Amino acid sequence: MAYFVTGGTGFIGRFLIENLLKRGEPVYVLVRKGSQKKLAALREIWGVREDRVLGVVGDLTRPSLGVPESELAKLKGKFKHMFHLAAVYDLSASAETQELANIDGTRHAIEFAQAVQAGCFHHVSSIAAAGLYEGTFREDMFEEAEELDHPYFNTKHVSEGVVRNECKRPWRVYRPGFVVGHSQTGYIDKIDGPYYFFKLIQKMRKMLPAWVPMIGIEGGRINIVPVDFVANALDYLAHKKGLDRKCFHLTDPAPHRIGEVLNIFARAAHAPQMTMRINARMFGFIPAPILYGIASLAPVKRMIRAVLKDFGIPKDVFQFINWPTRYDNREAVKALKGSGIEVPHLQTYAAKLWYYSKRNICPDVFNDHSLSGLVKDKVVVVTGASSGIGKATALKLASAGAKVLLVARGEEKLSETRKEIEASGGKAWIYTCDVSEMASCDALVARVLKDHGGCDYLVNNAGRSIRRGIINSFDRFHDFERTMQLNYFGALRLLMGFLPKMLERRQGHVINISSIGVLSNAPRFSAYVASKSAMDAFSACAASEFLDKGISFTTINMPLVRTPMIAPTKMYDNIPTLSPEEAAELVVEAIVYKPVRIATRLGVFGAVSHAVAPKLTQILLNTAFNMFPDSPAAAGKKVGEAQPLSAEQMAFAQLTQGIHW
Repeated sequence: MAYFVTGGTGFIGRFLIENLLKRGEPVYVLVRKGSQKKLAALREIWGVREDRVLGVVGDLTRPSLGVPESELAKLKGKFKHMFHLAAVYDLSASAETQELANIDGTRHAIEFAQAVQAGCFHHVSSIAAAGLYEGTFREDMFEEAEELDHPYFNTKHVSEGVVRNECKRPWRVYRPGFVVGHSQTGYIDKIDGPYYFFKLIQKMRKMLPAWVPMIGIEGGRINIVPVDFVANALDYLAHKKGLDRKCFHLTDPAPHRIGEVLNIFARAAHAPQMTMRINARMFGFIPAPILYGIASLAPVKRMIRAVLKDFGIPKDVFQFINWPTRYDNREAVKALKGSGIEVPHLQTYAAKLWYYSKRNICPDVFNDHSLSGLVKDKVVVVTGASSGIGKATALKLASAGAKVLLVARGEEKLSETRKEIEASGGKAWIYTCDVSEMASCDALVARVLKDHGGCDYLVNNAGRSIRRGIINSFDRFHDFERTMQLNYFGALRLLMGFLPKMLERRQGHVINISSIGVLSNAPRFSAYVASKSAMDAFSACAASEFLDKGISFTTINMPLVRTPMIAPTKMYDNIPTLSPEEAAELVVEAIVYKPVRIATRLGVFGAVSHAVAPKLTQILLNTAFNMFPDSPAAAGKKVGEAQPLSAEQMAFAQLTQGIHW
């Protein structure tokens, strides 16, 4: 006898078939004509030949699965078990698509089972078949389902009803919870369920240190189960005698609330956790018409769409924050007793899910393919491109196919950068310009517009830094003028020159290399931080004006980077810094994701500290100010050899990595 499986090339199906193959019988798999290569690839993974896993070409949307009568006759009596897994598992799919696959598809699968006289029809349903039932839903309950308005809930409920009422063969029904990745490997093949919140956790991780407490939601209990538990339970229960016409909840008997689930994954990701969680039900006192009216306002709808898009969360997900249903699974527990098959605790495999997802489904490593898709043959102007961050950025973008326009004062070093780019097959042009001179900026803009027709990406990287306490600057007003001239007025002049063409094309992206000092307000950098703050403030205002015109602004509050700009300060030789290549990756991140701001967790924490506890923060900064004195040159003294850092200074620098002291 053999097995027949629909949805065998899907997520649950691939693991179920792996288990079935261990029983020594052949497995027949329903495949669309275009999916035969996928089945062949899975045979390689399973390590079997075609005579062990056989493809049956058909179509879920056609009667008897689209299998011809002649083929049905050949298959008659072959299958002791038929597993029906094929369905649309997507909350965002259209109602028509879900009805066609989930309801009509189940009916066609039953027709096939009856035509080939399958021994037992195993229907993989879902806890969604219960709808949003208020209370505990037992395995022997079906008609009691409530709140089935959502197409996914409705089609899963109706399709299960089709099995119960129309299937003439022996049948068994299984209702898994939210199925996540493999508990041992973390394997998952798509973003779904709790994975929608991984991007939120990722952003929290980037913004703040893991020990910073956060405020979040409590929510209802979300029932999560790993795919290997579901596949193992399906295999075992299908072969156990005496269970026909029964339903089994393949669920976690002790599910966590949504807030707890987010915290479990936050711990796995080393991200901040929600130490204070608010029960979303507390807002239930607000009349529904008022909530609906507010949500229907055009500005509110636009803000909601923007936030959900930024986090990659489908709007339907938020309908289920207060999930009201608990699932009694005593029949499944009883049937599985002695098998060793049980739901592992989420805490034991959350880290595997997180890291597999980040590496394979939504990786943080921005490869040249994703970057190339955005910048290939685009004109990218990079100022300060002769060394440091600018040079590393130019090399990175040129390798992705961009037309990189290298801008700096000295032609000799720019030529070296261009040679490196061309040696690796990239394209680069040299434009000498002193960004601190307005006339030079205007000439640069005119040449670029004439030669290339416009600028798609402007990376304002050229800058000047001065490390000198105010007490040593009373007679050096020109320090403030020079930093403002280059870091603000020069960058602004270029931006204002390129914006009209960006506006005409309704596309463009301005990336300003700012400083962590703007967030931390580190002492001794008043001239530098003030000039960078000016550009930050301008960009924040401009971003709101140009948001609906296709032009993006990203500010990168760059931590300390080992570049020629910091070389004169010998103290930095012993302080942790980013490499120019690591800094260039932040520019790539800006291009790929177009965030409003990129900052380190310590930088964001510094800004929060200034807002929440300004006096305490000032005391900390004053301590640092006195701990790291001005250099002899900045203090107007004869320059001697740099003094090595003390143990205390080294410890403080390690604790505040990236901040300029």
